[in-house]
Amino acid sequence: MAKSLSKLKDLASRAGKWLGLGGDTPPVPKATAAVVADRFDTMAWRETYGQSPRLAELAEELNEKYDHTTDLLGDVFLAAYKVTPQVRGRNEMDPSRLVNHQVVTSMVTSPEFEELHRETAGDPYAAAMAVLAQAAALRRMLEQSRRADEQAQQAKAARAEAEEAARTVGTTFQRAADAADDEGTVPEAQASAVHQAVDHAETADEEAQRAEEAVGQALAAVTPAIRAAARRALAEAAEAAREEAALMRAWGVEPGQLERMSFEQRAELAERLRNGRLGQFAELIGRFRQMATGERARKVEHAPGELVGITLGDDLGRVVPSEIAQLGVPALRAVFAAKFAESRLMLYDSRGEQPTGRGAIIACVDCSFSMATPPGGSSSDGITAEAWAKACALALLDQARQAKRDFVGILFSSADQVSVHAFPASQPAPISRVIDFAEHFFAGGTDFEAPLSAAAEVLEREFNTEGRPRGDIVLITDGECEVSEDWMHQWNDTKHRLGYRTFGIAIGHGSATHRGSVLEALSDNLRNLNDLTDPRAVADIFRVI
Repeated sequence: MAKSLSKLKDLASRAGKWLGLGGDTPPVPKATAAVVADRFDTMAWRETYGQSPRLAELAEELNEKYDHTTDLLGDVFLAAYKVTPQVRGRNEMDPSRLVNHQVVTSMVTSPEFEELHRETAGDPYAAAMAVLAQAAALRRMLEQSRRADEQAQQAKAARAEAEEAARTVGTTFQRAADAADDEGTVPEAQASAVHQAVDHAETADEEAQRAEEAVGQALAAVTPAIRAAARRALAEAAEAAREEAALMRAWGVEPGQLERMSFEQRAELAERLRNGRLGQFAELIGRFRQMATGERARKVEHAPGELVGITLGDDLGRVVPSEIAQLGVPALRAVFAAKFAESRLMLYDSRGEQPTGRGAIIACVDCSFSMATPPGGSSSDGITAEAWAKACALALLDQARQAKRDFVGILFSSADQVSVHAFPASQPAPISRVIDFAEHFFAGGTDFEAPLSAAAEVLEREFNTEGRPRGDIVLITDGECEVSEDWMHQWNDTKHRLGYRTFGIAIGHGSATHRGSVLEALSDNLRNLNDLTDPRAVADIFRVI
């Protein structure tokens, strides 16, 4: 049989480019994740994804219309979660994930990304919320990239075909080598097969390159729209993250508490705080807490205050100099001693902060129907009397926690509508119980006797068991009601015996603010409040209590 003049070395020269790409060893797969991640990052994503039904629902929804969207969500999460996110180069990516790569690249290179990243770095929950906040934008970006994605899939198929053609060159060349004689001459059939395999590999490679160039052009065409959508989405996600962080701070939820919560617990807490009765007044609650913190820093216990005149008593620390001068005259020393024994020494009278209490702080909050609306004629910006009263009560809770005093919140309305929420100083104050207290509302009538009797019982019990006198009761109401004469006598007797103080806060222009009202008779210190936007109207209470 006649032999071809083709030499093995000539075939090897032509097929050389493809021989390195062929063989039995499959090519190293390209990356399917745009963000570089170690196993701990991947674990954080998988755990968060498993704990968040909303993430799973979003992935399922997107996967019905687009390809590889679960990988995209993972990339968006990791970009937000990692402290220093690094995006792979486009040439490192599997062609089928080029759209994902472009979306993520547009996000992390946007100016708005840093603003979001400050809120989400290292926090898997915040990173997941950022993904969900960008869901609508991701839908738009995927729809805008649909054509590019289709071409990316075609490019992947074309590249796979080119790789298969390269492997065929290797297999065919090996057969030619096996068939070559001692002089390196290859039979015509085997040589022809090598030439055909090389031609096919060259054609497949050219088609793959054209397909990849088409993907690049398609991505370039949609990149401006993707970047614009990414910037808007990042700005919205950053705002949502800031709002939630502010919401947690306003309610006194510390970062350490959040870290100890599961994803589900934290999501439920955020939802409850955001959509509860007082959710829209979180800013007011936060302002109250900040104001109270500032007033605590200014508090001076046992301060003498402003001198306003002369009174009689036996406080040697406030004796006027003329009385002290009697001690220098032997004949008058007996007169001084007699005045002291009878508490008739002339003393400087002062007005100022009095010694703080040591017993429980009790906030009695009116939850009658009228408290659910802004008081008529007052400055409120939509703030209800209930919101203001409960913001004040939550600040008093903080006050008690800082001073290691018990706190009791008593919500009241009609005579049979009283709800007592106790927060002992010796125990933690779970945020769920704080929210229960803040959100409970009766919407009934107004009765003072039941809540104040309950408050007195708390202080009586505390005095009998712990020996702590001088509790403080703060009664916050927008209404007025009568109390019986017998009850008033009993109230005054108990108050004298236990030494507690009562502060009254009358909201709005109702009868409770009038001179001679029952609230004034019940209170040692009464404040009339007309501007609900200003928590500083009661700032001095936090210096005194």
